[in-house]
Amino acid sequence: MSRQPEDRNNELRALFFESAAELLQSLNEAGLELEARPSDEEVIRRVRRIVHTLKGDSAACGLHKLSELAHELEDVLTPQVTGIHGKEVPEVVLAAADSFDAMLAAYQKNAKLPSMSALHAMIRRLLQAPGAAAGSVPDVAQAPGQFAWTEYEQLMISEAVHRGDPVYNIALRIDPNSLMRAAAFQLIRNVLHGSGTVIALRPEDNVAAATIVVVEAALASPQSEEKLLHRCRIPSIVSEVHIEKITASQMPEHELLGDLLEAQAAKVVADGAQGIESDRAAKRTNAGSAAVAVAESTLRVDAARIDAVMNLVGELIIGKSMLNRTLTEFDKQHARDPVRAKLADAMAFQARILDELHKCVLKIRMVPVEQLFRRFPRIVRDVAKTCGKDVALEISGQNTDLDKGILDALAEPLMHLVRNAVDHGVGSAEERLSAGKPARGTVYLNAYHQGTQVVIEVRDDGRGIDLALVRARAVQKGIVKAEEAQRLSDQDALNLIFESGFSTATEVTEVSGRGIGMDVVRTVMERLKGTIHVGSQKGRGTTFQLRVPLTLASIQTLLFRVGGRLFAVPLSSVVEITRITDHEIHKVDQREVLRLREQILTLVRLNHLSRLRSIDSQPAKKKNFVIVIGAAEKRFGLVVDSLVGEEELVIKALPGEIVSSDLVSGASILGDGTVVLILNVPAILSRLSRATPLGAIA
Repeated sequence: MSRQPEDRNNELRALFFESAAELLQSLNEAGLELEARPSDEEVIRRVRRIVHTLKGDSAACGLHKLSELAHELEDVLTPQVTGIHGKEVPEVVLAAADSFDAMLAAYQKNAKLPSMSALHAMIRRLLQAPGAAAGSVPDVAQAPGQFAWTEYEQLMISEAVHRGDPVYNIALRIDPNSLMRAAAFQLIRNVLHGSGTVIALRPEDNVAAATIVVVEAALASPQSEEKLLHRCRIPSIVSEVHIEKITASQMPEHELLGDLLEAQAAKVVADGAQGIESDRAAKRTNAGSAAVAVAESTLRVDAARIDAVMNLVGELIIGKSMLNRTLTEFDKQHARDPVRAKLADAMAFQARILDELHKCVLKIRMVPVEQLFRRFPRIVRDVAKTCGKDVALEISGQNTDLDKGILDALAEPLMHLVRNAVDHGVGSAEERLSAGKPARGTVYLNAYHQGTQVVIEVRDDGRGIDLALVRARAVQKGIVKAEEAQRLSDQDALNLIFESGFSTATEVTEVSGRGIGMDVVRTVMERLKGTIHVGSQKGRGTTFQLRVPLTLASIQTLLFRVGGRLFAVPLSSVVEITRITDHEIHKVDQREVLRLREQILTLVRLNHLSRLRSIDSQPAKKKNFVIVIGAAEKRFGLVVDSLVGEEELVIKALPGEIVSSDLVSGASILGDGTVVLILNVPAILSRLSRATPLGAIA
């Protein structure tokens, strides 16, 4: 049974929206390169190819307004216009990228399309400026033969020439006295199509016919130049005609490309027995990159399907724990049974395969952070321009892999941090020069693995954070009292910037000043079960470190019991475990503390933080277990009744109506069916900070 046309159209649009996002990112990157090198013809060609692809794909999906805008933009992307208005073209390209993005969002939501009048005005200004109208299409009298064909069109022309077909470049100037340009263009098209095979034509359709001055064509025709000249001189329509025959010597690039492709094909045939080595060599060869790209296969899969597989793997891991417990019981009751060894071998084999399956599914969800970092050069450029600063962005660690869900969630907090680094961190050129620094500031983005976590750093070489100003603003906003602000350590004072409503900006601008950005950063990091650490040196810069787990699907934990209930804490947060007696516990500011070597630790009892009721009576103990938990620069001790051991848990999110406490970030099920609650370490720290002064937390 065939699908309905409507289903096909929806599927086509979904594919287009997915590919269009990548095209827009490439357009942003090419626009920034064009801004740095306005006269680089290769970059101009790349921008034109992207816009041309976007135009064709959107037209195929029925998105005509977007297609028309892309077609209009193509008229600006010619060597003639960029040669005259080189510094203004990148602005148009970047503005077009924003406009395309807004239009795509409107199409996806079936909303009203935004107004594109500002972009239309920018394009018209460039095309109507002195020299641009004639420059947008080559002037046949002053510059005959300057035909700006695309690479694909040049390849088609080259193939026709090498087949031996006569190919001509023809330029026809429309009579300036002609009142009906669109009709004149249609008549010229009819004449060209009647004279041979039209390989390329400018303009391509009637949309831009009303403003054209010159029509260009690449025509394969068996007719002579004299006959073509006679046919193209249409009375009252065409005032001038220029014709030149294209020879094979005019196509050196395509001859070289042909030689390279032939050589590559010969090499593949010769090395057929070493297929793998040939593929690797082809990947390193630019000439063979197209063939390799075709050979490589990429399958797009909906993220929900991968999540479903991940959930099933999680259930298998729980099943493995159940089998392990059953095998342990069987071993106790039938220690000498010969079946026991066979069961143990089967369990070991199953556990090994399951671990590999788990790793493979996790790798499917892993993507390089480059996908996130690619958007920030444009953000830095726009914010720096708004603030009147000169700021460069340096990126490293792009190949660090991270879970796709976490990567998407980090986009907003990283955007706030980067914008703040440009707006607040990097000073003006005058300020930097007076401090002995170069006028251009630099923001650094870096990512790397550290244990079971990924660290993403945002650093600037600016003025640093003024702690005196931070304390004063915190008091002014009512976040802390004056006497508390003075007692805060420098690190605790720095952490005040994450409070809701806090800002050191003197005025609210479109970039910052409302005091919500850093609060968003902290909220997202808590939701991701990650931490954020800020370090700053006055006059030297500020560094933000975001630490997030590799994945949110499973986690290595330490199990323990409190009041008869089973809890877990992420193993990555555990610094050490110790045992203490009651007389080692002291009270400072109505809070229990412990002196561990040279460090003062705040002690936390879960039944004090939340309404936790014991489900069994615990006998009095001479010694208590204390799990030392570390989160960023903070340390605290968790007092527990007993330790159970380490275990890899598959995290199950709990709905709010089941668990009302923010101290629990999720739950899991052990092999015997026991439910274990996973503690939310950042939430415990936040609860401690609100309950009592921060001074006693080391």
